[in-house]
Amino acid sequence: MGLICLLLNLATLVLFAWIILSYVVNFGRLPWGHPIRRIYDALSNVINPILMPIRRVMPPLRAGTMGLDLSPLVLFLIIIVLSRLLGC
Repeated sequence: MGLICLLLNLATLVLFAWIILSYVVNFGRLPWGHPIRRIYDALSNVINPILMPIRRVMPPLRAGTMGLDLSPLVLFLIIIVLSRLLGC
């Protein structure tokens, strides 16, 4: 039980870091070889396979020419519900 709680907490931290780095990478215009971009790419390789089933069920919301991806928020909610059910 403790290992599962640890993994859920780690997943929360990784997801939060990925969200923050996505803003830095997308709005900071970092070059391809920048270390922050490499970290973001590594985290994306871990996070995107988890988010893809959520994105299939719930595509991004369209607001004019922009799309708002709510799948990370849904993943946060899933992690919170799982941790509450497990008593973490």
